[in-house]
Amino acid sequence: MFPDFTPRPHLVAAAAAPHEMLLAAAADQLDALVPCEGWTVRDLAEHMMTWTPVLAGAGRGAPPEPASRALGGDWPAVLGAEREDLVAVWSDPASWEGTTTMTSSEIPSPVVGTMSLCELVLHAWDLGRGLGEPVSWDDALLEEVHAALSQLTPLGRQMGAFGPAVEVPADAPLLDRVVAVAGRDPGWTP
Repeated sequence: MFPDFTPRPHLVAAAAAPHEMLLAAAADQLDALVPCEGWTVRDLAEHMMTWTPVLAGAGRGAPPEPASRALGGDWPAVLGAEREDLVAVWSDPASWEGTTTMTSSEIPSPVVGTMSLCELVLHAWDLGRGLGEPVSWDDALLEEVHAALSQLTPLGRQMGAFGPAVEVPADAPLLDRVVAVAGRDPGWTP
């Protein structure tokens, strides 16, 4: 049922690198639209506030139950600290071994680690687009994320996590191909 993912702990910190700058910019633009259909920066930030601790907990083998969290107080700092925790957990090769849980289902740990890696890239791109801030990663990381998403998206589509792939030319920039395979339009603008 699950693809067999290669552990990629060496990529997690690099995937998360744009988040700090984006979260600082997001605090003043919560009503800006993002490429996720019908979502604003606020919706995306609340999604990340809900799932970042779950993904980090899964890396420890003990995730909390997902619970919707509204933005409040100094949410960029809270989410920043949770992102740092996520990065620390999934940068440890031991977290990619064996199985873990997300809600009540047992899942191979490399699947959850790969989900975390892909979420970091995709949501940074989503925020960057919505905020008008450029984001980039090196091609080695994007090649890995594209390969992982190509395996992850069929199952994710069945679960409603990804939209249909967007057609892009084979020679499109690598970041465009990454977001397109995840169902995002690389040409999206607010």
